[in-house]
Amino acid sequence: MARLLQTAFLPSSPSLHVARKNPLPGHPRNGPRTAPIQAKIREIFMPALSSTMTEGKIVSWVKSEGDKLAKGESVVVVESDKADMDVETFYDGYLAAVMVEEGGVAAVGSAIALLAETEEEIAEARSRAGDNSSSSSPPPEPSAAPAPEAQVETAAPAAPVVKAAPAVAAGVGSAVHPASEGGKRIVASPYAKKLAKELKVDLGTLVGSGPMGRIVAKDVETAANVAVESAATADAAVAAPVASPERSAAFELGTVVPFTAMQGAVSRNMVESLSVPTFRVGYTITTNALDALYKKIKSKGVTMSALLAKATALALVKHPVINSSCRDGKSFTYNSSINIAVAVAIDGGLITPVLQDADKVDIYSLSRKWKELVDKARAKQLQPHEYNTGTFTLSNLGMFGVDRFDAILPPGTGAIMAVGASQPTVVATKDGRIGMKNQMQVNVTADHRVIYGADLAQFLQTLAKIIEDPKDLTF
Repeated sequence: MARLLQTAFLPSSPSLHVARKNPLPGHPRNGPRTAPIQAKIREIFMPALSSTMTEGKIVSWVKSEGDKLAKGESVVVVESDKADMDVETFYDGYLAAVMVEEGGVAAVGSAIALLAETEEEIAEARSRAGDNSSSSSPPPEPSAAPAPEAQVETAAPAAPVVKAAPAVAAGVGSAVHPASEGGKRIVASPYAKKLAKELKVDLGTLVGSGPMGRIVAKDVETAANVAVESAATADAAVAAPVASPERSAAFELGTVVPFTAMQGAVSRNMVESLSVPTFRVGYTITTNALDALYKKIKSKGVTMSALLAKATALALVKHPVINSSCRDGKSFTYNSSINIAVAVAIDGGLITPVLQDADKVDIYSLSRKWKELVDKARAKQLQPHEYNTGTFTLSNLGMFGVDRFDAILPPGTGAIMAVGASQPTVVATKDGRIGMKNQMQVNVTADHRVIYGADLAQFLQTLAKIIEDPKDLTF
């Protein structure tokens, strides 16, 4: 569910107040009185979209200045420290003045726009917005910061590929987007906009296939593929000089790049984790039975991440202290739900989508949910409850061939488990013979204020039994 814009009431101008005249002589005063009608101008604040969010970036304004708004309607897309979210309005009215443009950053709670209750109030609201901007003019540094971005954006259209894409994409759709309100603003998902910038596709030439004609990633990819096919027939001598500017435009060695909102959040969390006394315990688990089960049910949409999450959740049921958390340093909480957060690397950062109640959900539903969460994470569309409710975290680098590593404990949780790759290993059997088994290394980092070595050892023994005899995973 999209978040609602926070607004504050600003008194309207004195000219809007209706003066109450004295009653005529002899006229009864106990008759019905008409309350004065007072229009309202409200400030639209940058909302707090997560518990760790301190500032937000305006990805795009869905509405333009002067547009009429209805309560619950999406107005702006905000990039928080975790995701891009459509933000809705609490009130009916008109978007009178935009105070923070697209690409701008504002602190949580600061005004980003003004909402007028009536059309007549728009001019006054814009005047107030101008007064606010002039009074806050001392910090011109933020306006200087976006300059490098402007240079990159203006340089990009010079590339022939950019011009070729609109020419080809014009065949895909008309030049005016159906959801652009007369061509004033193009309506596209945040991921589609990002993809269009990367693939050098002009969104103004596309017709969206999403809800209400919204441009989605699939539309951009289709247009880019058509452009590539067209470019393939062009002269190679023309294509050669285009390739090098595209590579150099991505980044320049030696430059200082500021953190994105997500990178800033990760940085703060990692620094905060240093204040927690942690320790680590490793364990070797044989995975032959788990590998066989995965091979058997993979065709039904089951993922290895879901299997590991399910196995971990079942082990946590028997060892609730591993699922506990300490936040104040004086007490700890036995969490009532087992919510497995699984680390996912995305463009420009890291996020941990949460499989809620993983111990109670069957493996097939859990796998479908995991795929949905990963898709939303990569599109930066996760809602706060989908990434900040984890009680235990998994970090799996096994798919990259990493055999072992240590993970940093996320603040507010009791433990995180690092999972390495399952590899064929020569082992000695109980009867003294030598055999070959698939084994993986897991390392758990835990908060030593709450969890002790024996607790982790018993948890890992239970986890190993579940993985080595995984019949309970499919129930």
